[in-house]
Amino acid sequence: MLIPSALITGFGLGSMYGLLALGFYVTYAVSNTVNFAQGSTMMLGAVLTFTFGVTLAWPIWAAVIISLAACALWGVVVERIAVRPFVARGSGSWLMATVALGIVLENVVLFTFGKDPRGMPANWLTTDGFFLAGIKIQPLQLLIPLAGLSIAIALHVVSTRTRYGKALLAVVQNSDAARLMGINVTVAVMAAFAASGLFAGIAGILIAPLFTISSTMGTLFGIKAFAVAILGGISNPWGVVVAGLIYGLAEALITALLGSTYTQIVTFSLVILALTLWPHGLFGHAAVKKV
Repeated sequence: MLIPSALITGFGLGSMYGLLALGFYVTYAVSNTVNFAQGSTMMLGAVLTFTFGVTLAWPIWAAVIISLAACALWGVVVERIAVRPFVARGSGSWLMATVALGIVLENVVLFTFGKDPRGMPANWLTTDGFFLAGIKIQPLQLLIPLAGLSIAIALHVVSTRTRYGKALLAVVQNSDAARLMGINVTVAVMAAFAASGLFAGIAGILIAPLFTISSTMGTLFGIKAFAVAILGGISNPWGVVVAGLIYGLAEALITALLGSTYTQIVTFSLVILALTLWPHGLFGHAAVKKV
């Protein structure tokens, strides 16, 4: 039962990593930058949902909607404060700026939410379920991969079948040409960062019932999600999702077979090995340079 149980857990975790990594993909695809505050944004979604839904006893649907809106807004703030000024000057300092802004958010939450980890109350998503081959499967374990795969499908449809999605992808290829075609480049980039924050918020809300909620909960998740984005080929949304599933399954199996002590050592070593063999990621490709 150990291996099947680990596979179910890994599938859910991998879907969550893929969902977070899609946030890296969407900003990279539109602006050629990434939001390294993604992990702290995931934490923000979990903390706000707990605060509104548990501490203030709001209806859970209202807590979720407001929390997701706040995460999307935070993504816009990150773009405006930590990315746009540096990109405008041709500087790569946005990388450090997004990291710093994420640390600022973590410390603000530390002072307001407190340092003691909290746990979401038990609900039907974590207590109910059904048995498959003797293993109990919770509704939340199905909801997480369903959310991740649904968002990946939606991104694919929007970017390949809609005029707006194609316009967003055109921004990173040639922003000047995009402006001449009537595309508001500033709004497009802001929308990408808002979507990135939204994805992180969804991941935080879904993962909150499975982990304790604290100001530092997003740090390691954010690092793992970026590793997944690079491993899958950050310009390939389906590659990112599949890499997330691979990473989650590997992590769960290593924990089950070797113990949690070796989880991070082995999984990150495997990531390094994979990138050594496939420098552009498992499903990525080298950028074409025009001369």
